[in-house]
Amino acid sequence: MWGRRTFLATAAVSLLSACGSKFRSYNGPAVTRVLINKADRRLYLLNGSTALKTYKIGLGNSPTGDKKVEGDGKTPEGLYYIDRRNPNSAYYLSVGISYPNDQDRAEAKALGKEPGGDIFIHGTTGKKRGGADWTAGCIAVKDREIEEIYSMVRLGTPILITP
Repeated sequence: MWGRRTFLATAAVSLLSACGSKFRSYNGPAVTRVLINKADRRLYLLNGSTALKTYKIGLGNSPTGDKKVEGDGKTPEGLYYIDRRNPNSAYYLSVGISYPNDQDRAEAKALGKEPGGDIFIHGTTGKKRGGADWTAGCIAVKDREIEEIYSMVRLGTPILITP
């Protein structure tokens, strides 16, 4: 009897601790691309042309226009790739965007400046919420939403960011 109670108590603790994990599992259709529409403040996880998930987003603190240089507060526009994952992000969880690309570097160089970098899709961890544009150029979603995104998106997934 003691063994069964210990087993059941251990199983219950394990299940409860799993519920609080920020690392979710995902077994659905593959995300084949990510689409961000800056004007609509929406992020779409797509499988082919089918939207698997849609999220309201916050952008850089100066969201109109394409990111050109470090510190401009703009979110980049164009075709990029998911190139890294950060489970220890200052913003809960994050997935990296391959900005700057060669074209971005050339544009910044022509202006005599650096293009910047470290552009992510990330959570908020107590920072501003909702669709407010507050980041330094990243794409922000709620913490529970970045949990889904983090579990669904793989390295190398194309991400198109449109005006």
